[in-house]
Amino acid sequence: MSGLVRSVRVLKHLGNPSRAVLSQQLLVAKFSTSLARFKTYPPHTLIDMPALSPTMEAGNVCAWKKQAGDTLASGDVLVEIETDKATMDFEFQDDGFLAKILVPDGTNDVAVGTPIGVFVTEAEDVPKFADFTVDAAKSAPKAVDSSAAASDSASASASASATPNAASNAPTSTSSAPLGRIFISPRAKMVALEKGIKISEVKGTGPNGRIITRDIENFKPVLKTETQAEAKQSKSEAKSSQPAASAAYVDTPISTMRSVIGKRLRQSKSEAPDFIVSSNVSVSKLMQLRASLNQSSEGAYKISVNDIFIKAIAQAALKVPAANTHWIEKDNVLREYKQVDVSVAVSTPKGLLTPIVSNVESKGLSQISSSVKDLAKRARDNKLLPEEFQGGTITISNMGMNPAVGMFTSIINPPQSTIVAVGAVQRVAIEDPIAESGISFDDVITVTGTFDHRVVDGAVAGEFMKTLKTILENPLQLLL
Repeated sequence: MSGLVRSVRVLKHLGNPSRAVLSQQLLVAKFSTSLARFKTYPPHTLIDMPALSPTMEAGNVCAWKKQAGDTLASGDVLVEIETDKATMDFEFQDDGFLAKILVPDGTNDVAVGTPIGVFVTEAEDVPKFADFTVDAAKSAPKAVDSSAAASDSASASASASATPNAASNAPTSTSSAPLGRIFISPRAKMVALEKGIKISEVKGTGPNGRIITRDIENFKPVLKTETQAEAKQSKSEAKSSQPAASAAYVDTPISTMRSVIGKRLRQSKSEAPDFIVSSNVSVSKLMQLRASLNQSSEGAYKISVNDIFIKAIAQAALKVPAANTHWIEKDNVLREYKQVDVSVAVSTPKGLLTPIVSNVESKGLSQISSSVKDLAKRARDNKLLPEEFQGGTITISNMGMNPAVGMFTSIINPPQSTIVAVGAVQRVAIEDPIAESGISFDDVITVTGTFDHRVVDGAVAGEFMKTLKTILENPLQLLL
């Protein structure tokens, strides 16, 4: 404070009392701003938005399970977070008290690392955080800029008082610099760049006026009003009197999951030099085996064609291990797995998920069937755990439930090297010398494998497809 008094005394000696008073007020305002900015709070810890999956960049705060003032114990569920893949409970790992919720329920696109709450160890410290904000824990650029501007004004006033003649003879000019910076989430900034939107024109609706992805996606640019002269010229230059058709479309904001799916698929197609091998497989024996198993189960289980394919893929992968190998770029290795964890493509309302049936080679068809049904249900309910959809050594994508899909190709799920696409059962005529007409009918499924050529050579891919076809056409091999 003594430095402030000395500064005021120096200004008073400059000869202009009114300017000295003004400068004194500016310096006092600067000091008051600094006090507010550096207000001290009891010892505390900021609770940041956690990264609950490797691909998570932002999350949605669904519901707080604790409120300000509640006691926290290690393992307590603090808040429900929606990630790019699932809705998960964030468990706190310390004992103490929740002092303040910084990001309320229903807030979307909260970047990983953004403070969402305050934790203290003493109950009496909780009321002291009633007015706490995120800015209180960080440096405040706007406050610094304002203080600097006040300091510059005081210096300018002092100079003007010291040289009144120069000040009176010099032309006056005023200029102002932009104050502060625009607060915007990283994802919102990326979307704005992609759409060519000026963020200075967007009004933020996030915490403390922060611009979030929803603000960018909902932004409607202000159209320039056409002057009368321009309108007249437009009419004279119009070549058709027919009115323009109104736009018939609906914009849906890209969800976090859909964005991650897009990035992963783009990564796969841009980095993996894939190639495709297709084969027609007779499944008449397979269908008979399935019907027999389900009939004898007395309702204990119901085997699907997909369950049998999962088991067959696992056996083929063990016989041709290159198909069960990952390309690990960062370690510069090809990682061949001894177990087969099959990622099963499941369609959900929010996008495609690939829950994993682990150690398929050691499971029977009834176990596989039970696992697939449970994983698929929880995938559609957005209740999968991270370890249940992250990983896998090989993938199956089955569209056989749609009779119109005879054959399709699929995109590799990196770092995997193989994905098998299964089409619908087709009834086809085949040559049969035994039949009176020389023709009989067979149930056939087109199976298409997509392979990463960095890992699987063409001949190896052909061997894998041959092995898979042999197992499927002789399904009793699944019992070996």
